[in-house]
Amino acid sequence: MKQTGLVYHNDYLIHHAGAAHPERSERLESIINHLIKIKLLNQLVRIEPKSAEIDWVATIHTQDYIDSVKQACEQGVSHLDADTGICSDSYRIALLSAGGAMAAADAVINKKIDNAFCAVRPPGHHAEKNRAMGFCLFNNIAITARYLQRHYKLEKVLIVDWDVHHGNGTQNAFYDDPTVFYFSIHQWPHYPGTGLQTERGIGEGEDFTLNIPLSGGHGNEDYVKAFENQLIPAAKNFKPGFILISAGFDAHYQDPLAGMQLTEKGYGQLTKIIIDLADEFCDGRIISLLEGGYNLEPLARSVAAHIEVLLMT
Repeated sequence: MKQTGLVYHNDYLIHHAGAAHPERSERLESIINHLIKIKLLNQLVRIEPKSAEIDWVATIHTQDYIDSVKQACEQGVSHLDADTGICSDSYRIALLSAGGAMAAADAVINKKIDNAFCAVRPPGHHAEKNRAMGFCLFNNIAITARYLQRHYKLEKVLIVDWDVHHGNGTQNAFYDDPTVFYFSIHQWPHYPGTGLQTERGIGEGEDFTLNIPLSGGHGNEDYVKAFENQLIPAAKNFKPGFILISAGFDAHYQDPLAGMQLTEKGYGQLTKIIIDLADEFCDGRIISLLEGGYNLEPLARSVAAHIEVLLMT
């Protein structure tokens, strides 16, 4: 059995995006309660998150934007855009969310654990360098990729994004960068409207972005086939030193915000493919970060299926 870390903090529940908002604290509560119920929580190594230092956030976001988020929270602003609600604590919690993934990176690099799942919120993959989008304030996974590269001198990072929505912010952060390979499989057309197959990167980053846009209704078999036929060859050619997963679980067939047909079994299958790649190229080093997933019980079951595979030898 591998040593799998869990990043979680009760303060993640404090971020409040608004009444009846789908990105709510109950998402994390349902995950933790389910992990306790099935006796999986005590098999995980708890990783204490830390608040991300502003210098690391600024590797992805402009200082003006970072300051604007802080100011908006201090002034009691309720929304950064139509979808992205905030409260007075959201700036602090967003730093703790990004810092949680960084703490997982420290633990994996220093061999305290083999891999980790980060039960963090607010999510991050829609956040652009100078604006909030789609429930996201700071781009947790992009910040972590830069942290791994600059703090630990890792040359290449692979980001796999299986959230049902395309991770526009992550793609744009590395669109001209050949050292970060971004792979996304997502429903299209769907929010945010990006992620066409023709979006493959620019300049030195050309061919280091790979999008698999799928119409609604696709399920386990289609996702596995895309991973086998598209992700595996690309990853083998890229040879990453670390793999990060934008682990949204909103492609589940019971999710209210999309129209895909993945099941818990499917998420386990996708996880196993990524584990095999990580074992081949980067000593098993994987960190997954929670993104979407808005039907509480299927979300909790899907996360558990994902973690159970992370724990496998």
